[in-house]
Amino acid sequence: MSGRGLVAAVLAPGAALALWVVLGAALFLGALGPQGAALRAAGTAALETHGMVLILWWLAAALLAGWLARRLYRAWVLAPSRLLAATRILAAQENAAGLPELAPATPATRALAAEIESLARDRQELRAEMARLVEQASRSVAEQRDQLATLMDELDHAVVVCNRDGRILLFNARMRRLARNLSPQDGAELVGLGRSIHAVLDTAAIAHALETVEGRIARGVSPHAAVAQVVTATPLGHLLRISLAPVRHAEAADNRLRGYVLLVDDITRDQQRQARREGALLRMAEQGRASIANMQAALEMLDYPDLAPADHDRFLGVIRDEVARMRDRLLSEDEPGAELSARWPLHDMLATDLMAAAIRKLQGTANAPITTLPVEDDLWLRIDSFGLIAALDHLAARILSLGGDPVLWLRLARAGSHAHLDLGWVLREGAPPIDPRDLSALPDERTESCAAAASVRDVVDRHGGEIWLDRNRDDGRPFFRLLLPLAAVETAPADAPIGGRPEFYDFDLFAAAHADAGDARPLSELAFTVFDCETTGLDPMGGDEIIQLGAVRILNSRILNGETIDQLVDPQRPIPEAGIPIHGIRDEMVRGKPAIAQVLPVFHRFAEGSVLVGHNVAFDMRFLKLKEAATGLRFDHPVLDTLLLSSILHPAEESHSLEAIAARLGVQIGARHTALGDALATAEVFRRMIPLLERQGIVTLGQARAASDRSQFARLRY
Repeated sequence: MSGRGLVAAVLAPGAALALWVVLGAALFLGALGPQGAALRAAGTAALETHGMVLILWWLAAALLAGWLARRLYRAWVLAPSRLLAATRILAAQENAAGLPELAPATPATRALAAEIESLARDRQELRAEMARLVEQASRSVAEQRDQLATLMDELDHAVVVCNRDGRILLFNARMRRLARNLSPQDGAELVGLGRSIHAVLDTAAIAHALETVEGRIARGVSPHAAVAQVVTATPLGHLLRISLAPVRHAEAADNRLRGYVLLVDDITRDQQRQARREGALLRMAEQGRASIANMQAALEMLDYPDLAPADHDRFLGVIRDEVARMRDRLLSEDEPGAELSARWPLHDMLATDLMAAAIRKLQGTANAPITTLPVEDDLWLRIDSFGLIAALDHLAARILSLGGDPVLWLRLARAGSHAHLDLGWVLREGAPPIDPRDLSALPDERTESCAAAASVRDVVDRHGGEIWLDRNRDDGRPFFRLLLPLAAVETAPADAPIGGRPEFYDFDLFAAAHADAGDARPLSELAFTVFDCETTGLDPMGGDEIIQLGAVRILNSRILNGETIDQLVDPQRPIPEAGIPIHGIRDEMVRGKPAIAQVLPVFHRFAEGSVLVGHNVAFDMRFLKLKEAATGLRFDHPVLDTLLLSSILHPAEESHSLEAIAARLGVQIGARHTALGDALATAEVFRRMIPLLERQGIVTLGQARAASDRSQFARLRY
C-alpha cells in the first residue's frame, strides 16, 4: 500500500468514528429539550478543560482502526488478489515460480495456497512425464528435421519455402546472403520467418510462375513435374532465375496448392559473360568478313600475269597483315576464346580433395605409388574434376608408354590468381631420355578418355587455362604444367552471429495467413518486434540521443533468436559520465559507428508489418518519433507496453519494473541495460504474458491496446 493509501486508511475510520459520535451526541441533546441546557453547559465546560484527552483518545482509536483496516485489506483483499494472479501464472506456464509469500493471510487463504501448490506440483510431474513420452516418440522426427535444416543450409542454391500467400516458412543461409545483396538499404533484412517473399522477388514474376504451375497441374501434369522457371530483374539491376515447385497437402484430394518452393540464382554475371561472348563473336564475324574480303581481293590481283613485282609484294603483304590480325584477334583475351570455354560446367573443389582423387586414379594406372608435396589446406579451385583427372590419367598413361620405367609425381601450388598443377616423372637410372618432340605432342593427341574432349588441351581450355612442357630449374627434369583457375570462395560476413543454427523454418505458417497487424487479429497470430534503446540520458526533447538499438522478432509465440538487431549508434555528441556505469557504453565504443539516420531505416524495415513491443515503451517511442522528420520515416506501428500489460495482469503488485515482472514470470535476465539484452528479456516476458492475457479475455490486439489504455501508467508522457 502506498503512503497516501496508508494515511487514508488511518484517517478515514477515525473521521467516520468522530462524525458518528458527534451526530449521536447532537441527537441525544436535542431529544432532552430545555432540560438538557445544564448538561450542555457542563459538557462545554468539560471540553474546554479536558478536550485534549478526547482528541488523544480519538487519535488512538483512529490509529487502531486504520491498522485494523489495513490488516483486513491485506488479508482479505490483497492476499486473495495476489494468489489469483500467481495461480494464473502457474496455470499458463510450465516452469513458473512458486506462489508468493502471503502475509498476512487468513488460514483459509493459506490452506487454499497450499492446495494450489500441491495441484501445480502434480500437474508439473504429469507434464514432465508427458514431455518425456512425447520426446521419445518424436526423436526420429526431430532428427529428420535437423537433417533437413542441415541439408537446406548446405545447398548450393538459395532456397526459400513459402505458403500460398507468399509468407516465408523456411530459408537457408545462402538465401539470406542473396537477399542482403538485393536489399536497397545496407544491412536491412528482407528475409525472415513470416515475412513476405514479395519484398525480395517481383510479385508479378511469382504470380506468373504460380499460374504456370497450376495450369500444368490442371492439364494433368504430375505436381512433382509441374515446375516453372522465370527470370526477373531487381531494382538494383540484378538478374534472377527463379524455379518454382508446388507444395500440396499430402492427404488432400484436390490439387490445391498450400505453398511453393523457390530456388533462386543470381545469373547477372552469367548473362554479362554471355553478352560479352555474343558481342565478341559478332565482332569477330564482322572483322573476319572484312579480312577475308581483303585477302580475296589481294589473291585475285595476284592472278594477273603482268602484275609488277612491287605490286605483287604489296598484295602479299596485305594477305600477311590480314592473317596476322585474324591471329591476334583469336588469341586476344578480349575475344571469346576464354568466354566460350566457360560454357562447360565447372564447380568449386578443395585442392587437397582433387589431389587425393588424382593420386588414387594415377596409382591404379601406374601400379606404383605417386610422389606428392603438401598442398595448402585452404586452396580452392574452380574445375571440372572428372575431366581434369581423366586428362591427367591420359597424360600419365602416355608418359609410361614412352619407356624408361618412369616414377610419376604430382605437385599443386598457388600461383597468384591461378594455380599450377604439375605432372612430372623421374626415369630409372640409366634409361634413355624421352624425345621432347614426343612429349610436346601429348597434350594435342586425340583421346576418348577425357570426358567428351578431343584432347588434354581441350580439357585445359575449358578452364580458361594453359598447358605446356616445362623443366625444373635445379635438375632440368621435364614436367607438364597445367594453369588452372582459383575459386572465389564465399566466406561468412565478419558480423555473422556465432552459436547454434538459426531458426530458419516454421512449417506452422502453412496453416496461418499472416497479414499485417490488425486490431481484430489474435495476439498468438501476430508478428512482434521487441526493441529497446540505450540513450545518453532521459531527456529526448533536451538533446539526448540513442547510442544503442536492440531488437528481436517474435512469431507464432516463438522468439526468433536468429533474427535480431544489435547496433551501436554514434550520437554525435559526448556520452555523459553519469550514465556509463549503467549502460557501459563509452565514447570510443560508438566513434565511427553508423549514425541514427542510417540505423533507423534498417530497423524500420526489420519491424515492417509487425507490432512494436517494449518495456516502458513510451520512452523509446519518443526518441523514434523525434527522428521521423529527419529520416522521412513514420513509426505508425501498433505498440504494446509490457509495463502497462503487467499492471492489467497483476494490479495488486507494487512494482512493475522489468526485473519484478521477470521474477514473477520466472524469466532470467541476462546482459541487463544492454539494448539487445533488455529486448530479449522483454520478449520472453511478453511471450509468457500472452496466455495470461487470454485467460482474462484479452485475446486480440485491439483488446490488448484497449486494456493498456485503462492502466494508471498509460498517462506517462515523455
